[in-house]
Amino acid sequence: MAKKVAEKENICREETFNELFKVHAKDLYNFLYYKYGSENNPHDMVQEAFIKLWDNCHKITVDKARAFLFTVANNQTLSNLAKKKTALKYAEEPIKDYTAETPAYVLEEKEYKMRLEAAISELSPEQRVAFLLNRVEGKKHQEIAEMLGISRKAVEKRIYTALAKLRKKIENI
Repeated sequence: MAKKVAEKENICREETFNELFKVHAKDLYNFLYYKYGSENNPHDMVQEAFIKLWDNCHKITVDKARAFLFTVANNQTLSNLAKKKTALKYAEEPIKDYTAETPAYVLEEKEYKMRLEAAISELSPEQRVAFLLNRVEGKKHQEIAEMLGISRKAVEKRIYTALAKLRKKIENI
């Protein structure tokens, strides 16, 4: 083992942290490599563990650093494996390429969408922005007013004017 790090030293000191890295990085890498294989990025997990150690350097003592590193790296790898397993499970599910709607309904829906998009594009830029922020983004009138630097009443007027124009444009659908 490289020179032993004194038990009382502060991990937040760069020299102490570097020494811990020299002493434990290879062992940690080997542990992860042998336990989980190279496809689970043992290099990345070692780096992540040391980043977490640095972030928590005031809470961890030098004598507990090794256990902390191994626990963090092991937990992170297990978490990544669980995510991969979940992704694989959903990747194996067949993609639904059918719909319960009739072809006429699907065609009607497409036509409606095209008309709506055309009607929205005919709104003034101010009305379009206010309308889309409210109806698509879900922003409240006051939020939109603050974003655009206008009064709440001006936002309300833009949205209601846009709605009236849209209803008039696509009323016959």
